[in-house]
Amino acid sequence: MFGDSFNRFFFRFFPPPNFLITPSFGLDISDESLKFAELFATKNGIKVGRYGERTIPPGVIESGKIKDSKRMEEILSSLRKEEGIKTVRVSLPEEQMYLFQLRLGKTGLKNVKEGIELALEEHVPVPAQDAIFDYDLVKEDAQNLEVQVATIPKNIIENYLLIFKHSQISVQAFELEAQALSRAVIKKGDMETYMIVDFGKKRTGIFIVSSGIVMFTSTLDMGGEIMNKMIKKSFNVSIEEAEKMKQQYGLQRNVANKEIFAVLLNSVSVLRDEIAKHFLYWHTHKNEEDKNNPPIKKIILCGGDSNLIGLADYISVSMKSPVEMANVWINITNTENYIPEMSFRQALSFATTLGLALGDFEN
Repeated sequence: MFGDSFNRFFFRFFPPPNFLITPSFGLDISDESLKFAELFATKNGIKVGRYGERTIPPGVIESGKIKDSKRMEEILSSLRKEEGIKTVRVSLPEEQMYLFQLRLGKTGLKNVKEGIELALEEHVPVPAQDAIFDYDLVKEDAQNLEVQVATIPKNIIENYLLIFKHSQISVQAFELEAQALSRAVIKKGDMETYMIVDFGKKRTGIFIVSSGIVMFTSTLDMGGEIMNKMIKKSFNVSIEEAEKMKQQYGLQRNVANKEIFAVLLNSVSVLRDEIAKHFLYWHTHKNEEDKNNPPIKKIILCGGDSNLIGLADYISVSMKSPVEMANVWINITNTENYIPEMSFRQALSFATTLGLALGDFEN
């Protein structure tokens, strides 16, 4: 969503480069950081170029809304000067997005865009004239169209465009974080249904992707940082030591580790309950055609804290569903022939960024 068609209608300022003669940069912006990653084509396939992360101070961005434009422009300008970044593909803040499914009767329908506009205010708390939307066609028969719609307030986009303009960086495309993630971790052409859990430092995104279309998104204000704070408090150690303990022991239930296990379990159980809630809802509610949704084939974990020891097994047992760590290279390279410099954990935290950059290789 907010991928190809959205880019085409709204933000495809420049045509795709010829077989990627120029590199493609993905830029993933959150409230606390921005991550960037470069992909470029060689005669031997796609390679990873520059990548990195910059901290965004508290108060600059809140829930995806830019609160301090001047400071954000300084961060982006510094990135441009240091890394030579000129054109980027940017993730949109999930917190400001609205997704819904809509069934449109073909009788009397002049065009899909107009039909969505007329129904927009029934589904989102934003007046149609103040919103920008994109849609993906889910199904079509002789009488009806079924579309998945993503909407964002127009002023959010305008504010992002303005800071990039002032920073002298061109935005090639804006895209849903979930869409970029799915491009990175689901094999191209795979039409099955997956739940993606992006377990980050401060928040966790839960997404459902079916037939290559983002059908559901949710954001949970919980991440690995909460675990560190709980370990710090329980064991009276520094945050740095708490992070080491979390990575060393994880969710291993044994005699030497039982106290840390109990502390971490309190946090992880909240995440499990949230996953279970959306998993159950998807499987028990009907779609627009009053039919069951396709079953979720497996849960894919990504994000910097997703490789916590025992996390995948814990969720798998709790959910009675296959769970696996994301392979972010699945659509980029064959790691038997080329091993990127990124570590496995780094790659998990850069999944969205890599998915954004990979968008230029889809044409």
